Amino acid sequence: MTKNQTTGMSAEPTACCRPPVARDDAWHAAARKAKLLSWLSLGHMAAEGAVAILTAVLASSVALLGFGLDSVLEGAASVLVVWRFSGSRTLSDTAEARAQKAVAVTFFLLAPYIAYDAISALVAGEKPSTSWLGIALSISSLIVMPLLGRAKRHLGKVLDSGATSGEGMQNLLCAYLAAAVLVGLLANTLFGLWWLDPAVGLLIAGLAVREGIEAWRGEQCGC
Repeated sequence: MTKNQTTGMSAEPTACCRPPVARDDAWHAAARKAKLLSWLSLGHMAAEGAVAILTAVLASSVALLGFGLDSVLEGAASVLVVWRFSGSRTLSDTAEARAQKAVAVTFFLLAPYIAYDAISALVAGEKPSTSWLGIALSISSLIVMPLLGRAKRHLGKVLDSGATSGEGMQNLLCAYLAAAVLVGLLANTLFGLWWLDPAVGLLIAGLAVREGIEAWRGEQCGC
């Protein structure tokens, strides 16, 4: 039996540049917690995404559409983390690397569609309708998402898991986007500043690209 086998440390290189962590009882407890939080996030994202996309269609809001699609992709990231910490993959560095890259891809999938939709709305001068449901949804996300995001970022460091940290960053990004969407919707509702809505859509696209690059490189692990 090798030294790595006896200590419970992985012999394969990890996605992060830090030395591999000991996979002891505390590590396994953190892995179970990360998986549970991902299941909770998946349920929340499914409801949030459905409401946001429906509201976006009714109100012709690019920012709300971007917010809803972001929720869908966050749900996909949650599925990836659940997959990564299920069965024999829990101790697999290969599964961790694949999950980390796949989480990064979810960021890249969001950006082109939202950027195109936002630019089209700005050029055509499409004015979104008032959406109090969208405003309420943004406020709820501002409360829930930072809690989930910070917890997953912490677990990502404990587990040395870029996939978990990346999912947490998506939750924090969701909170930032919720704030931006809220500003855009209120500005349109109260002051008629319709152009802020597609402008927020462009912001969503830019942030998604940036976070995707960082997740792909593993920068969320402090490398």
